[in-house]
Amino acid sequence: MLTAAAVALATALTGCTGDGEDGGTPSDAESAASRAASAASSLATRGPDALASATAEAGRWLEDIREGADVKGDVRLGSPGIVADGRTTIEVTARNTAGSAKSFAVQVNFTGSGGNLLDTAVVTVPDVPAGKSGRATARSTHDLLSEDVRAVVERAVRY
Repeated sequence: MLTAAAVALATALTGCTGDGEDGGTPSDAESAASRAASAASSLATRGPDALASATAEAGRWLEDIREGADVKGDVRLGSPGIVADGRTTIEVTARNTAGSAKSFAVQVNFTGSGGNLLDTAVVTVPDVPAGKSGRATARSTHDLLSEDVRAVVERAVRY
């Protein structure tokens, strides 16, 4: 069983862009995600409060995406699966309801069957055309080794 000390935030960065219609500049989003990854890396080695700290850091850095729209309701998750290396992955689908192409930053929390937080990941879904959906894969940072792993969208920001 994993302990909170072993948990870190995974940040997947893929071509973050934006046109400024309802968000900050591309460098704002990339910078926020980069800071989240750095903070989580150092938090992973700090003891039992690391998971709570990594989760809080992810939330703070997502808030740094200036003027981003909160779009948690526009994001859907597939079913969690365990890949060959033991990591849990899940498909993230973001629907763009804006009038122009947008990118999304999505925080996914992986939980156990009792609702206990096991891991958190931030993934970007870049350059989704207006009225379309884009996909990305969120991946746990370590082996969760449980078929009872569930995932929830903790936060989603369109920029």
